[in-house]
Amino acid sequence: MMMIMKVSQHHHLLWSYYSQRSPAFASLFVLLLPIFSPHLFSPLSRSYPSLFSEWNAPKPRHSRLLQGAIQSQTPYRQQLELWSPLPDQGWKPCHKTKNTPSLPEKSQGFIQVFLDGGLNQQRMGICDAVAVAKILNATLVIPHLEVNPVWQDSSSFAEIFDLDHFINSLSDEISIVKDLPVDYAWSSREYYATGIRETRIKTAPVHASADWYLENVLPVLQRYGIAAISPFSHRLAFDNLPKSLQQLRCKVNFEALNFVSHIKALGDSLISRLRYPNEFSGQSSKKYAVLHLRFDKDMAAHSACDFGGGRAEKLALAKYRQVIWQGRVMKTQFTDEELRNQGRCPLTPEEIGLLLAALGFTNNTRLYLASHKVYGGEARISTLLKLFPLLEDKRSLATADEREKVEGKASLLAAVDYYVSMHSDIFISASPGNMHNAILGHRAYQNLKTIRPNMALLGQLFLNKSIDWADFKNAVVAGHKNRQGQIRVRKEKQSIYTYPVPDCMCRS
Repeated sequence: MMMIMKVSQHHHLLWSYYSQRSPAFASLFVLLLPIFSPHLFSPLSRSYPSLFSEWNAPKPRHSRLLQGAIQSQTPYRQQLELWSPLPDQGWKPCHKTKNTPSLPEKSQGFIQVFLDGGLNQQRMGICDAVAVAKILNATLVIPHLEVNPVWQDSSSFAEIFDLDHFINSLSDEISIVKDLPVDYAWSSREYYATGIRETRIKTAPVHASADWYLENVLPVLQRYGIAAISPFSHRLAFDNLPKSLQQLRCKVNFEALNFVSHIKALGDSLISRLRYPNEFSGQSSKKYAVLHLRFDKDMAAHSACDFGGGRAEKLALAKYRQVIWQGRVMKTQFTDEELRNQGRCPLTPEEIGLLLAALGFTNNTRLYLASHKVYGGEARISTLLKLFPLLEDKRSLATADEREKVEGKASLLAAVDYYVSMHSDIFISASPGNMHNAILGHRAYQNLKTIRPNMALLGQLFLNKSIDWADFKNAVVAGHKNRQGQIRVRKEKQSIYTYPVPDCMCRS
């Protein structure tokens, strides 16, 4: 890592010296640099997202608002309202009656699933796998987590989740085994990767119905005693299922999926340092908020929005899109202004900072940053730090020894962030995504405050270069009155993991 930094600095000095004296050399330098230093252009590099975007870090795009935010004073009453817990909204997790049906005497066979995606996508897949096993009256094999092609994390189910708690919590619902019996040991990931197998189900449609599984998977179970479903991501519908099955999915998500002890221990240490920053001082507990800053290179490239890095940034992101998605994600037909008006551009660290300041968060707010590498590095974070100097993350709060078990493992790092997020006074995500959706649903289940940015409103406000701080603040406060954790009833086709009312919660 240090070698890469030194090489980068050396190239930067060469560029600065010769570009001032010879434009021709500067052009040749840019053309040859990928040959001599290919690591700087690696599309999967998370340490240095882009050579050009790092060197050409944009200046603040909303200087007028930033100055207003720094100089403004937040009324005490606004702060009090912001940090106050949500009132009882008349909903609570459903508790099953005592006459719950017992497990059937005989299982139809074993169900295996292979789950793609990051932690939160895998989490939803696990919940769906339990429900499918229930539909088929089958025994579930602990789901296999595929190696994520982007994050390169090979963590297993048992390395992330408390396996015994998972099995015991669901013992009255379905049978679960950690491993297949010897007679079925041949049914492995390697077995299905080397040819077409009759026991593999690879035709499960997205959001398949319960009837689809009964018609297409049950016969395989009855014939072979086992069925492996891959791919298995979003493979069970959210509608037209019995309430008992919906409640089972929520039970898995919100009660059975506990993290392993060392993740919870690290999370508890971080929470303690956020609430009691001055150890042994005897001070009272402080409140803290979690900001999920979803502004990595994947997000920036996929959005096709302009983030102020000029032509060099556009070229770098276009190249990244081509290498990673190989033409599957094309440049949008909409202009940057149109995308922002539609609320389709992820908020930059500067923009989320202005949103937080307008809502009433102050420069003494304890703010925890739940995020992977931020696109643009420290330069992108600098404006956010001006507004919130008490910004913390895993690296600033934890010791090297504490981080050792999770370092370099994206799923475990995400699990720590998830745990800290669930114990915060307020959670806010800069842009919608899998973690945003997962935390939104889980905190709704526990009636905890969660701020959902009004993306369309913010896009329009940030396009207005003449707006002053007072008008911006008033518009933000008005536009987020009912976006702070108020219960939203699930609509057709929406996820029960994001909107657990009314399927998984009952009237108080």
